[in-house]
Amino acid sequence: MFLSQEEDDHFSLLKFESMLKTNKVLFFDSSEFENIIHYYLEEGKINLAKKALKLGLTQHPTSVDLRLFQVEIYVFEEKLELAEKLINELQAIEHFNEEIHIQKANILSKKGCHQEAVKELQTALEMTEDEADIYSMLGMEYLFVENFEEAKNCFEKCLELDPEDFSALYNIVYCFEFLEKPDEAIQFLNGFIEKNPYSEIAWHQLGRQFATIGMLHEAIRAYDFANLIDENFTGAYLEKGKVLEELKRYREAIQNYKITLTLDDPSSFALLSIGRCYEKINKPKLAIRHYKEAVHIDPLLDKGWKAITKFYFKYKNYPKAIEAIQKAINLDGENSHYWKLAARIHTVLAQYEQAVEAYAKAISLGNYKLSTWLELADLLILVNESEFALEQLLLAEPLFPNKSKISYRLAGLYFTLNMEEKAEFYLLQSLVLNPENISIIQSIFPDFFKSLKLSQILDNFKNGMQ
Repeated sequence: MFLSQEEDDHFSLLKFESMLKTNKVLFFDSSEFENIIHYYLEEGKINLAKKALKLGLTQHPTSVDLRLFQVEIYVFEEKLELAEKLINELQAIEHFNEEIHIQKANILSKKGCHQEAVKELQTALEMTEDEADIYSMLGMEYLFVENFEEAKNCFEKCLELDPEDFSALYNIVYCFEFLEKPDEAIQFLNGFIEKNPYSEIAWHQLGRQFATIGMLHEAIRAYDFANLIDENFTGAYLEKGKVLEELKRYREAIQNYKITLTLDDPSSFALLSIGRCYEKINKPKLAIRHYKEAVHIDPLLDKGWKAITKFYFKYKNYPKAIEAIQKAINLDGENSHYWKLAARIHTVLAQYEQAVEAYAKAISLGNYKLSTWLELADLLILVNESEFALEQLLLAEPLFPNKSKISYRLAGLYFTLNMEEKAEFYLLQSLVLNPENISIIQSIFPDFFKSLKLSQILDNFKNGMQ
């Protein structure tokens, strides 16, 4: 639908499109071209906008407003040098044209010169009657340079000028969140709601802030108000479901998640959440059904495949677990978490070679969690690959300095490899870090633990601690 919705403008658009079909050149005044170009840009029809602009400049070569559209298109096409050259020419002609300063700000912003863009927008602000748009652009520039206080102030001005500017409201809350000021966000939202009590967006955001600081019952109340105002507000039902889960009110959470399935196309998030809740209330058949529906909707859903795999693992259905994780790996072989899960299942199935390969793959893909290194090392120790285990732990050691779980294992491995001086060094280091974890030696390296010489070291250490 044409932007202005006025008959004359709509007629101009029909006239222009008819001209394109017949290849006849008709005359339009400059304002008609401006409306036609604006419409096409709003609709994302860049080629048609360029055609209209080309004809417009042919018929009205001195029109500053049409040439400003040329600047806008240059910016869109990342032709910043051409845009900058043209905007400087136009500024020399009309210095007090607010749109020139706005377009100049766009160019500067694209070039990463955000402070300079702010100055141009502040100049435009002094000239314009439409302050809301300029404040919105200023807010975005301040966000780019992470000046969240100034950004928030700008978006608050947008909201003062237009209380239904929901993007400004979201941005204000985003600034509070980045500044880690949930209490101030709540105070702001309460003030906004006093003036705009039927803003479901504000109630929804208020609920999110209450949830952030653990005021869960207040959060539920806010979400309920949001849904009283708009019973089709999917986001409020989803957020309420998350809070109810946190309160372990799983059946109520399921009800809220299910409502979202009736309001919109089923989301993988809702289906996954429903499955998780069913698992919590010990309804495994319903749980796995919803997990499978989630990955059916979104085959690349990382959390969905992990939920299915862990479900089968929990119930010791290892063939199904390995089948599920293999499907996941086939879809996304670069997901390190999948390989780690596969390694754990292979280990339980005593498929040690595949398990070692899977752990190594997980690490190569960036899964540097301590548990990954330790599980791989323990597996290598189990299959008598002590030198390989030592190699892996020495790689992990710099990543996790002063971790006794690594140093105890290093001590045991050095003992196993008859390198007793190093074994003694790492044992003493481990005892300093965490004497309680000596159980690692006892469980993984029983011969080391029983060693008479090292028992003496333990006694000496205990005496020294006293």
